[in-house]
Amino acid sequence: MRKTVVILIALLIGTTAYSQKVKEKNVPNVVKMAFSKAYPNADDIEWEKEGTNYEVEFETDEVEYSVLYDANGVLIETEIEIKNSQLPEKVKEYLKVNYANKKIREASKITDAKGIVTYEAEIKGIDLIFDANGNFVKEVKKQTKD
Repeated sequence: MRKTVVILIALLIGTTAYSQKVKEKNVPNVVKMAFSKAYPNADDIEWEKEGTNYEVEFETDEVEYSVLYDANGVLIETEIEIKNSQLPEKVKEYLKVNYANKKIREASKITDAKGIVTYEAEIKGIDLIFDANGNFVKEVKKQTKD
């Protein structure tokens, strides 16, 4: 029993350490400047720290974004929420065959700093990642956020 409790505590600490909400005043100025220059009209801004990187979630023109910067304000990736219907046809076909009767909770288009595009479909605690052509890449169990 004691061993189980220790393991659960370690998992909780590990999950919490992965992604933690931070106040804007604790985000490096160079990161905030890079963000405000790229997205001057952002609303509902929330910051999180993921390891040594900073993620900012926000809305612009009623579209949800999530942008990840390193501690020097260098863009790592941009994630834009899209409608399920905007996923590539190959993604929709894959989901229909492999996840029949499962609802897509959220769909996103992710572009990394090199311009490489991937798509993400979230289905009940699992993120399914696809390349720009809609080919399945991997399955990632979601980290819980507080």
